[in-house]
Amino acid sequence: MRNALGLMLASVVAAVVIAAGGWFYYSARADQGAPKTVAARAADPLPAPAKFAARDDVETTATVAAKPAAAAPAPAPMPAQPKQACANPNALGVSRVVEIDTTGGPGFGFDHFKQFDFLTEKEVVLTFDDGPWPVNTPAVLKALADECTKGLFFSVGKHATYHPEILKQVLAQGHTVGTHTWSHVNLNGKKMTEQMAKDEVEKGVSAVKFALGANPAPFFRFPQLQHNPAIVSYFGTRNVAMFSTDVDSFDFRKGATPEKIIETVMTRLDKLGKGIILMHDFQKNTGIALPALLARLKAGGYKVVQMKAKTTMQTLPEYDEALMKDMKVPTAGTNTRPIASVVQTVSQ
Repeated sequence: MRNALGLMLASVVAAVVIAAGGWFYYSARADQGAPKTVAARAADPLPAPAKFAARDDVETTATVAAKPAAAAPAPAPMPAQPKQACANPNALGVSRVVEIDTTGGPGFGFDHFKQFDFLTEKEVVLTFDDGPWPVNTPAVLKALADECTKGLFFSVGKHATYHPEILKQVLAQGHTVGTHTWSHVNLNGKKMTEQMAKDEVEKGVSAVKFALGANPAPFFRFPQLQHNPAIVSYFGTRNVAMFSTDVDSFDFRKGATPEKIIETVMTRLDKLGKGIILMHDFQKNTGIALPALLARLKAGGYKVVQMKAKTTMQTLPEYDEALMKDMKVPTAGTNTRPIASVVQTVSQ
């Protein structure tokens, strides 16, 4: 019995020793681990040179990536217009269509810009300023439609807001629509500041967009062909092509009868052999003269070139908002939606 009691006592002592040893072992491991963890955190920061180098790498990468990020989103392509069959078998028509990349603000029309000589012999571009206007613009559109040919229209912003339905017809018939300032003011006037000139340009663009329900082409003609140097430079940053002329019809002058307009254009054109023709769809006699002028062009072997833009011109939000405020138009945002997204025929 003593032996059994001794064995039992020995087992208890052994268990106590083992438990105490295990506690001492794990306590020691925990005590050793704490300094190591602290030491590792203290060593985390990189040495000063390495830290600056890493920061420089991040900044350099960000700078490179910021160039495309900072640029404005790529403008949407010009909306394609449905091609309509020509009912006139002997029409003047369009000999070719050229697409203009307006990056950097190129200029056209040898009266002021001589870099891009893209027209070949007997080629003309038909351009019209100052519209849209009742009676006169529709007369021009009819003459062009009868000959199945196309033109380039530089619209005045105010006129566009007066008669948006006419400007929509211009675009719907496949013509190119550019801009011509808000109020046709001389941008080189004595009291004209650079900011005032910019406001005239940008508000005009916003007005044309409002009237069309779509972005216009990034094409611009200076009123009175008065090229403000600051705005010329500005258009380089806005990627807007500028237009002068080769052949001025002088249809705005007193005494410019339809016959006189035709004679002025053809005399100058026959001398040059080709060119961009400047006319005004704001002038009544231009619409009257146009059918006969187009006939003269065809008889003389001239061919019409249509100019289109590779992209559309994006308006600036602050000018869109200012226009809406001036016109007292609700600014809930729905006014810019195309009608097809607002009104749909579901049964007929």
